[in-house]
Amino acid sequence: MKGIYIFLADGFEDVEALGTNDVLRRAGLMTTLVGIGEEPFAQTSHRALVGVEANLPFMEIDHEGTTEKDVLIFPGGMPGSKSLAACKPLVELMQEHYDAGGTVAAICAAPGLVLSQLNGIAGAEVTCFDGFEPYLEKAGAHFSPKSAICSGRIITGRSAGWALEFGLKIVEKVRPEKVDEVRHALYLKTE
Repeated sequence: MKGIYIFLADGFEDVEALGTNDVLRRAGLMTTLVGIGEEPFAQTSHRALVGVEANLPFMEIDHEGTTEKDVLIFPGGMPGSKSLAACKPLVELMQEHYDAGGTVAAICAAPGLVLSQLNGIAGAEVTCFDGFEPYLEKAGAHFSPKSAICSGRIITGRSAGWALEFGLKIVEKVRPEKVDEVRHALYLKTE
């Protein structure tokens, strides 16, 4: 699977999806917003409608040639994170993508609800929104209350307030030479 895909279900957190998308595009990366519903849009947690690529044929995606620069991204928000986690074809796609050498990224509630289902998360250092860390710890991951963490091919972010840092962690993985340029353009301080 080639590319960067941000998966959206109704109730996704606006900033976590669209802020991350903005950071990645500022780095010159092509992204695709993918809805898991039947409609060509998804409703944000604040009731705005966002146009998406609907009906991605999850089971027909070819993983040949997938590298760590190919990323599946799962934003938080409720009930969006729950819907992503409950979508069995999407969870299977995530596992196949990771097994093929791809990177997975999730922020806020999504690390706990979605990434905790990943066979391979044991031993990873991760972060998430408060209250979702038990899911990750039960799966064998190690929680740390940092803003964003890259642990191998697993990237996690803490919350909407850290969406830009989360996006920069993904840029650092995929196109590291652009991190400082994007950080400067956004006037973000270095941690």
